[in-house]
Amino acid sequence: MELDEYRTLGRSGLRVSPLALGTMTFGDPGWGSGPEASKDVIARFLDAGGNLIDTANGYSEGASERIVGEYLAARPGLRDRVVLSTKYARNLHPGDPNGGGASRKAILEQVDASLARLGVDYIDLYWQHCLDRHTPLEESLSTLGDLVRAGKIRYVGMSNTPAWAVSRMATIAELRGWAPIVALQVEYSLVRRTVEGELFGLARELGLGVLPYSPLASGVLSGKYTRENRTPDGSGRGPLAQAQLDGTNAFEVLDVLRDLAQRLDTTVAAVALAWVRQQAPVTSTLIGARSVAQLEANLASLHVTIPEDGLRKLDAVSAPDLGYPFPWLATIAVSLQQGGTRINGVGSATYRRAV
Repeated sequence: MELDEYRTLGRSGLRVSPLALGTMTFGDPGWGSGPEASKDVIARFLDAGGNLIDTANGYSEGASERIVGEYLAARPGLRDRVVLSTKYARNLHPGDPNGGGASRKAILEQVDASLARLGVDYIDLYWQHCLDRHTPLEESLSTLGDLVRAGKIRYVGMSNTPAWAVSRMATIAELRGWAPIVALQVEYSLVRRTVEGELFGLARELGLGVLPYSPLASGVLSGKYTRENRTPDGSGRGPLAQAQLDGTNAFEVLDVLRDLAQRLDTTVAAVALAWVRQQAPVTSTLIGARSVAQLEANLASLHVTIPEDGLRKLDAVSAPDLGYPFPWLATIAVSLQQGGTRINGVGSATYRRAV
C-alpha cells in the first residue's frame, strides 16, 4: 500500500490517506518537536501523498494548531488540498466553567478560536474530543449542525466517547436531518483492544470511519522497550508508556512482534502499525512523529503485510477481555440459536474475539 491510496471516511464522500499525521507532539520541544522540525514533518508527510492532518485546540495549549496554520499560510493554494482535522472540548481558560466542554456557548467560542489559530476559513473534520456529561447530546449536535450550515466545518466526528452516546447522537442526527456523525477516533493498539467490542460493533453497524490513535501504545510497541529496560533513553512519553505497560502483557506481544519483524525484514514498530492498518474497521491510522526520521520509519509500515499465520499469533497473544455480554454471545447464544449448525454472516466478526 502507498500513502496516496485514499479511502472514503465512513459513509461520507471525504477521501483520506491510510495514515493520518497526528500533531500532538508539535509545539513542545521538551517532549515533542519545535515549530521548524514540526513543519519539516508536515512537508514530508504531504510530499509522500498523505492528506489528513489532525490536531486539537488543546495540543501544546494551542501551539500545534498555530504551527499547522503557519505552514499552510506560507503555501498559497495548499489549504484546499489538505483534510484539516481538529478537536474541541479542552478548556484553555482556567477558572471559566464555560471555557471547555460541548455546550453551545463553548463550541461556538472554541471553533472560532481554532479557526483563528489555524488561519483558515473552515475545518474539514471537527471532533468532539470526549464526552461532556454535563451537556445534553442534542445541544452539541444542533450546534455542530449549525456550524456545518454556516460553512465553518464540513464533517463531524466523535472521540473518547462511549458507544451508547455515539449511537444515540448518530440516530438523533439521522432522524432530525442534522449533520451526521461520520467517524470515531479511538485509542487502539495491540495492548489496547477493548474497542473491538462496543465501539467497533457500532462503527460497523452505522458505517462510521475509524481512526485509531496511539497505535504504538505511547512508544511501548516501538521496539525500544524490553523486559530488561522499561525506561529506554530517548522516550519522550515515559509516563504514558509506563501506563501502557502496567496491567498488560506488552512484553509477550513484543516477543511475537520481534519474531515477525525478523521474518518480514522490517521493524517492530512497522509490524505493530501494519497490524492496526489491517484490522477491518480501520480507515486511517494516526501516527505521530517528532522528526522526519521517525515519520519515515512509520511510513515504512505501509509496505508491510502481515501474513495470516502472523495475524493469528498476534490475535492470540493480545486477545482482549471484552466483558459481558460478548463471551456469552460467542458461546451460550450460539448453542441456544443455531441448533448445531454453522452460520457465517456480517455480524459474526463482532463476537469472534470474545471466544
